[in-house]
Amino acid sequence: MSEDQSEFYLRYYVGHKGKFGHEYLEFEFNPSGLLKYTNNSLYKRDGTIHKEVYVSSNVINELKKIVEDSEIIKEDDTNWPESDSVGCQELEIVLGNDHVSFNTSKIGTLLEVNRTKDPEGLTNFYYLTQDLKSFVFSLISLHFKVKPFSNQ
Repeated sequence: MSEDQSEFYLRYYVGHKGKFGHEYLEFEFNPSGLLKYTNNSLYKRDGTIHKEVYVSSNVINELKKIVEDSEIIKEDDTNWPESDSVGCQELEIVLGNDHVSFNTSKIGTLLEVNRTKDPEGLTNFYYLTQDLKSFVFSLISLHFKVKPFSNQ
């Protein structure tokens, strides 16, 4: 199966339940190229932001490359901190015949990562999730906030 035709799915969730309720960020790319983005924050009476947009196969291929280059498929979350009152993170990826699912606590800093039983694997996860969030924020910003070009 060629790179363009291999099955691909990615879902990321980070959230917690606190004094403002269930606050979270979640996004997923499904096999048809649909990006679903949800950001739920009740802080200062903010609400839920929900956006959906279809992305091109070039965008999906770049996303696959980010995932493949990270080598996250080789990781194991057995020795990662479990979800706690601070919150949790989840990452699920289907890439061709590989299917991985990770679950760990929210990570605030790399210092926290270095204190775990698997700092190498969790550092890999940390950097990948940072890259994925930047990628998704860029796509959402480009699609929903760009003002039309004017010839003035």
